[in-house]
Order: sequence, then structure tokens, then C-alpha cells
Amino acid sequence: MRTLRTLSQSTLGLIVCLAVGGLCGVFAEPVGQFAYFIGQLYLSVVNMAAIPLLVVATFFGLRQVIALPKPRTRVGTIVALALGLVVVSAIVGTLMGVLIMPGEHLSAAAHAHLGELVLKSASDAEEVRVTLFDHGGSSGEATPGVLSIADIFPDNFYRALAEGRSLGILTGTLLFGMAFAALSREKTKMLSNVFEGVYRSLETIIAHANLLIPVLVLGVAANLTSHTQSATLDAMSGLLLCFAVSIIVLSAVAIGTIAARAGQPFLRVLGSLKAPLLIGLTSGSATAPIPHTIEAMSERLGFSRGVVELVVPFGSVFVRAGSALYYTLATVFVANLYERPLGPGEIVVICAASVIAAFVSAGQNGVATVGYTGLVLSLLNLPVEAAGILLVTVDLMCEGPRNVLSLLSVCMVIALVSAGLPSERVAAVDARGAVELNPVLRFTFTRGQLVLAAGCVVMVASLIVVMGIGVGSR
Repeated sequence: MRTLRTLSQSTLGLIVCLAVGGLCGVFAEPVGQFAYFIGQLYLSVVNMAAIPLLVVATFFGLRQVIALPKPRTRVGTIVALALGLVVVSAIVGTLMGVLIMPGEHLSAAAHAHLGELVLKSASDAEEVRVTLFDHGGSSGEATPGVLSIADIFPDNFYRALAEGRSLGILTGTLLFGMAFAALSREKTKMLSNVFEGVYRSLETIIAHANLLIPVLVLGVAANLTSHTQSATLDAMSGLLLCFAVSIIVLSAVAIGTIAARAGQPFLRVLGSLKAPLLIGLTSGSATAPIPHTIEAMSERLGFSRGVVELVVPFGSVFVRAGSALYYTLATVFVANLYERPLGPGEIVVICAASVIAAFVSAGQNGVATVGYTGLVLSLLNLPVEAAGILLVTVDLMCEGPRNVLSLLSVCMVIALVSAGLPSERVAAVDARGAVELNPVLRFTFTRGQLVLAAGCVVMVASLIVVMGIGVGSR
């Protein structure tokens, strides 16, 4: 158990697992497939705990934030910053795509290879169009939509929970959570204790499940090397490079902002966030780093525990800055692949549609998020089939960096909202793990002073005994 815990939080250990997985994919495919199967079981356990953790953490976090100064302003600021960071990520992704133009200068062989993949997938499927809202009607006549009014405002909250509709769950949770937080603590004391126990239990489940991350890394590496063609990776290298550069730039800005608000050096903040960043990068799940992120942001970096416990679970599902960046770059890549010119109007459409697609895809992980790229492509009259076949081949490599950027965006929201509040900050933990406290009063005694103090205590005790004897004899 200790070995797995150390390995799951070790950068070098995960790199070794990645290399071993790549070798297994080439020379020992059955071993790699077994590790991939175990990794999928791990993701199932994490996703199983994700929705109840979101619900309970929202209740619990709202109660704590309501008790802080200016709670309405605080919650409004959190929502505005979360939306703003997703929009900024979409703008940066679009601008990076327009400047670098991935997919524009492909060789004839690479262009022919990608075209063959798209045609091969489209030959077995009918034309697909995706719209934002479901307009209803018969299944044969209606254009399928990725979002409906029932997804946002469900008429049955339990059905939304059972079907995993994240937006509907959010609506019901916020309404109930605000009503719960408005009640007095005497009326909700028992329910608060239940929420606390459930919250900590779900955190424990995810923390123990994260011990299987090395196995997941090995399995994913084996699966990639055994199923991905090198020609496809070469043809899409421009998209991957542009995506990696954008992630690095935005992540550095986010860590720098957190360091400035926490009043700590850049490298120390990076070290404090090492565990959640590694888990988010390698697990493929946005909810797996939740326990480690809460610990890092509150106990190590000293931000408000109430704000942290509200924003981290909520933001891990709905602050999808990495997805917004990914959707913009993928759309620009497909547009260049089909030689579709992008004017100012199309650039605005890509930004807006990518932000909407990022929020609509809340609660989705893995290749399920690729389908939401079709929403942006449809608005530009580009073939949705291109997203289905081209992006799936590289999605496993992009999922981890997407999670890292989204996680850092959540931490940045926390830093901007809760920093500068001395009454809410806890003592920061230094690099050695000791708590840094400003000494107010310090008691130090020499050996002679201790002997004198002990003599005084004995003398006072003797006088009390003598007085007691005298009073009793009278």
C-alpha cells in the first residue's frame, strides 16, 4: 500500500510506468490490455463517487461560505471568475490556432491519410448534424441536440441523479443548498453531520482509488502504442504541439497568479500542487484530484477552507477551461484541413460555441467529450465526422493536459477569491511540513529558574497545609 502511494505521487515512477506501458503495447499486448482493464475499473470507481461528492460538497461548501463575510459577493465573484477563465481559455486557444494554423501546411501524404480516415468512418454512417438545443419532434425528423431545457431544469431531481445529468444536478443542488444554508445551524445540525461523514467517506474512496494510477498509466500507454498509427500522429502533430504550448503558457500564468496571491515562491507553489497535478495529468478524471487539491490549497497554501471546499468539487466538474481550449484548437484544425477560411465572424463563433460546449460537456470524461466538438463544427458547416475519427485518435493524449489546465483554473479562482483575508487564512505549511506560526508569547526557563519556581510552589503548598491544620484544630 505504501509503495503504491509513493509511486502514484512520484513523477519519476509514473514516467517509468509510461515507458513500461509503451513496451508492453509493442511486445506484450495482453499484459497491457489487462492493465488497461484495471485502469478502466479505477475510472469507474472514481466516476461513481464523483456525482454524490459534487452534491454533498456543494451543500457543505455553501454552508461554510455563507458564514464568511459578504457571502453573496463571494459566490457571485466565484461564478464570474469561473466563467471568465473559461472564456479566456477559449480566446487564447482561438488566437493560438489562428497564429500557428495547425493543419494548414500538411504534406500531401498526411492530408491524404487523414482524408482516408474521415472517408472510411463516414462511409458507414449517415450525415450527422449537431445543434445546441433539442427541438423535439419525431426521431426521424428532429435534429438531435446536445442540450434541452430538461437538462438544465429537471422536473425530477432523482431522475437527473440516476441519469447523471450534471447541469440538472447542479440546478437542483444549488437550490437545495441555498435553502439548506439559509436555515439555522440548530435545525440542520444532524443533517450537517451526515453530510460531513458522507463527504469524508467519498474523499477516502477517491484517495484510495488513486493508488491504482500507476496501473492506469501503464495500461493507457500500452493501449496507445498498440492502437495508434504513427502516420496519424505525424499528421496531427501540429494540433498536438499547438495544444501543448497553449497549456504550458496558461498553466504558468495560473501558477504565477496563485503564487502571488499566496505570497510564496513559484516553485514552492508548484511543489505543493504536485500531487493533484500528477493525478489530474495521469488519471484522465477531473474528479480524482479533489482530495489532494483541497489539502494542497487549504493546508499547504493557506487559502480559506470554506472557499476551497466549495470551489474545488464544483469547479472540477464545471470549470472546464481545458476543454474550451481543446474545442477551439480542434475546430481550427478541422477548418484548415478542409481549407475553410476563418474571418472575424467565424473566430467569434468558435470562441462562443467552444465556451458553450465546454459547459454543456460538464461531467463528461474521456472520448465522450470529443462529440461536443461537433457543436462548434456544425455552426461552421464543417463535417462532424472529422471530430469523431480524427480527434478520438489523440484524445487520450490531450485529456490529461486538459484536466491540468482546468484544475489550475479552479485553484486560480480560489486564490483570487480567498487571498487577502487574514481572518480566513490558515497557517501555511513550510517545505519541511512544519506549521509556520508567528510567536506571540514564548516561555523559556533556565535550570536555576526552574529550581526557584519549584521551591516557591513547595513553600506555597506547605503554607496552605499549615493553615488548613490550624483552621481545623480551632
